[in-house]
Amino acid sequence: MKTLRALFRDRRFAIGAIVMLVLLVLALLSFRSPYDPTVWRLVPLDQPPSREHLLGTSSLGQDVFWVLTFAIRNSLVLALFSASISRIIALFVGLVAGYSGGIADRILMFITDGFIVLPLLLILVLLAMILQEHLNLVTMALLFGVMGWALDARFLRSQILSLREREFTYTAILSGNPTLKLIFNEYLLFVVPLTMATLIGNMMWVTGMEVTLAYLGLTDVTIPTLGTMLHFALNYQAVLLGIWWWIFTPIAAAVALFVALYLLSISISEYLDPRARIQRVGAR
Repeated sequence: MKTLRALFRDRRFAIGAIVMLVLLVLALLSFRSPYDPTVWRLVPLDQPPSREHLLGTSSLGQDVFWVLTFAIRNSLVLALFSASISRIIALFVGLVAGYSGGIADRILMFITDGFIVLPLLLILVLLAMILQEHLNLVTMALLFGVMGWALDARFLRSQILSLREREFTYTAILSGNPTLKLIFNEYLLFVVPLTMATLIGNMMWVTGMEVTLAYLGLTDVTIPTLGTMLHFALNYQAVLLGIWWWIFTPIAAAVALFVALYLLSISISEYLDPRARIQRVGAR
């Protein structure tokens, strides 16, 4: 509770949390939707916002508001699962490389550096073209998770290298504590907050990649996401036809999601930064 109160004193965290709460409420509303988001021509086409259709209807004959609720839900689920998979990989690589050192560290960092320098967008486009028929939420989560861990693994390795040189590590080793016990009882307390902070940043990356691939038509466009909403709006010339509510809705939702995640990320990162914590204490 003290941590939450301290975070909410930061206006950026408060704004990000409020926006994220609104998005989560919209995502939960999808379970109460009167329409199937995969079925077309359920409502009149191209109707502007009204009491009956809060965000209007699309050229597909869908209620934009209810499709948005499904899109937000699927995009959040995809981002969270992808980021969780990549955190597990990054945590494993960072712990093993940082603590073991030697040849294991060199091999793992060679692989990590290879992933860092790769043009991930081009590789994801190529893989999406190959796996397009199988790109559902699960396979996309695996794909993004496997490709998005490298940079954060380096951050975690640096943290472990620092922890390995502290006195409590030598004390634990001289006391005969097993390596796994040392890692789980001591090191995880330090690296889990950093891992959670990088989780939010990775969710932003996953959301951006999904929107990009969906815009190019390289994902399963029958699954409603923010990217597929934008894909259909652009393909059906919503801008030229003046159906502004159709194309504005996914763009506004995507921007809101990016802003919320960004504000939460920088706020949590600064809160976890020891130098910023010292400055806060000094200011008091």
